[in-house]
Amino acid sequence: MSSAAGTALLAEWDRCRWIWNECVAQSKKAHAEGEKCGPAGLDKMLTAARAVTPWLAEGSSVPQQQLIRDFGKSRAKALKDIKVRLPQRQRAGMPRHKKKREAEPTLNYTRRGFRLKDGRLHLAGGIVLSVVWSRDLPADPSSVRVYRDSVGHWYASFVVPVEVQPIPETGAVIGVDWGVRETATTTSDAHDLSHAEHGRNAKAKLTHYDRMMARRKPGKGQAASKGYREAKRLRAKTCQKIARQRQDTARKWAKRVVTDHDAIAVEDFRPKFLAKSTMARKAADAAIGATKKALLEMGRKHGRDVRLVHPAHTTMDCAQCGARTKHALPLSERTYTCTACGAVSPRDKNSASVMLVRAGLAPAGAEGVRPPGALLQEAA
Repeated sequence: MSSAAGTALLAEWDRCRWIWNECVAQSKKAHAEGEKCGPAGLDKMLTAARAVTPWLAEGSSVPQQQLIRDFGKSRAKALKDIKVRLPQRQRAGMPRHKKKREAEPTLNYTRRGFRLKDGRLHLAGGIVLSVVWSRDLPADPSSVRVYRDSVGHWYASFVVPVEVQPIPETGAVIGVDWGVRETATTTSDAHDLSHAEHGRNAKAKLTHYDRMMARRKPGKGQAASKGYREAKRLRAKTCQKIARQRQDTARKWAKRVVTDHDAIAVEDFRPKFLAKSTMARKAADAAIGATKKALLEMGRKHGRDVRLVHPAHTTMDCAQCGARTKHALPLSERTYTCTACGAVSPRDKNSASVMLVRAGLAPAGAEGVRPPGALLQEAA
């Protein structure tokens, strides 16, 4: 990206950030006076502000109007969570002011605010960007989001219609159980996903940057020094690398699972509660949520049958006879022994098989191979 394009995007973001902060102020004022603050009133505010503020009118109205729509959605969600009386930790917070040195630029353009010509992205307001394409767009995009990450790199994210890309059927099924020792344990030994420990491998580097930031931390009311900003950038760059490593590992594993199986029974596990346990650090490094998301997206992309299974009592049930233990198994006990039928198997392997049983995909043979047409008969 040229320096002129970067300067133009930052100037556009300054205008949008001012509008967002004005919307926050108007919303707080209306709430204090017991009045409503809807999108129509904010649109009138934008029109009046552009008429009397030349600096604001210099920018395009497309990202400014879209910002008001985003503000309205955020505020409506927060009010809805308060109305249904959700716990404080589960509520969507009310929109807050965006500070110049903390909020990363994000600009949204609808179809009338951008066009693609000769491999370049032309945005409303005369901004022209040279894009390094990661892949060809399968269809005409309906909108684009231009944003900058914590490292300082700019990205353009396009919204295009999703098309299913079918792959050959295999007649096999698989069950997936999430864990901390191994990120994913499946009914097939060849498709187990071990804990990659990307975060643990970069722990020393992150600790070094944390100490650099601590030594150079500015006082209250003081601007950050150049050394502090550089240490912060290096730490963000390392965190970004870890996130990309986790994403790459998850996508490659998900692609292999989806390619080799027609139907997948996945534990609908929500690892949020692990953040308050003694396994919080290792669970975060396992990236169970990101891996689960990659598997669901890959299955949807290739038209596979992915079934989510409720995780309750999956470690207590026997995959062979369905009997349930009378007490929860401690995490230290890694072997499951059924008191009813006497079946003995690794704990996570038994849970993965339970996923298949609950999803109605119990395999008829070894490695989950089923007779041809069995899936079609079940669906009928």
